[in-house]
Amino acid sequence: MAAGRRVYYRLRNTTHSSTNTFIIIVGNITVGGTGKTPFVIWLAHQCKAKGLRAGIVSRGYKRNNMQQMIEVHPRSTPNEVGDEALLLALKTTYPVMVASNRHQAVNYLIDKYGVDVVLSDDGMQHYNLPRNVEIAVIDSDRKFGNNRCLPAGPLREPTKRLSKCDLVVNNGDNAHSQYYFEIIYSDVVFLSSDKVRKPLSEFKHFTVHAVAGIANPIRFFRILRKAGIRIIEHIFPDHHAYQETDLEFNGNDLIFMTEKDAVKCKKFIDKNIWYLPISLSPNSKLEKRISILLEGIPHG
Repeated sequence: MAAGRRVYYRLRNTTHSSTNTFIIIVGNITVGGTGKTPFVIWLAHQCKAKGLRAGIVSRGYKRNNMQQMIEVHPRSTPNEVGDEALLLALKTTYPVMVASNRHQAVNYLIDKYGVDVVLSDDGMQHYNLPRNVEIAVIDSDRKFGNNRCLPAGPLREPTKRLSKCDLVVNNGDNAHSQYYFEIIYSDVVFLSSDKVRKPLSEFKHFTVHAVAGIANPIRFFRILRKAGIRIIEHIFPDHHAYQETDLEFNGNDLIFMTEKDAVKCKKFIDKNIWYLPISLSPNSKLEKRISILLEGIPHG
């Protein structure tokens, strides 16, 4: 069924595309996070380095009104736009749009900002959106689970779909992949004041409450343990909307969380919360491949 939809929309978009703007889809074939959003943030910075005017589109998962198209600003709330879209706006200088109809969002970015390239965070299965390049991101830890499609397994589409992608990238070093990136980090940041930062090493042998409402919390917990921090795990559903009661532990205990969780917890300023920003380090082959791709995009 997915293959038939893909062919139908590709044929339709070939004859009815309303734009010459270059569109890059960053997606996956599994449910749950694979590192798409950090990759899109890194890709946006590469676009800026090449002098490209870029815009970003996202569905804005778990926002209040999924039907409404909204331009995301740093002062937007996760309830309005979704946690990942807000993170994209905070960590890039490019306009970000959320919409269930990404094609509509692309046209808005073209009309208002005259963008050269649009980056779509997710949307590989959103075939109504034309695309010039598809990049699939794979979690090297979890890969494809039991290799079965929903609801029997985690796959949105069969693994053979990857052969249709222009580039397949692994999140994590993988001996079988030419192209991969690794997640890197340095300091933790105090939620109540982002000017207060400390190396993770300063918390060695401390016990902290480690909070994660992401698709793969084990990766976050592993980083903390590797730094010699003793953790008490608190796992919440991906995109969880935090309430203050969720973070009521013992007194003023240290709480560490991911950056994606932190954007939803800014109002809890009375708590001792620190978050761990991450960035992306590509291997040399991936960096070169993306550089060549972006150099080929016309821009004004």
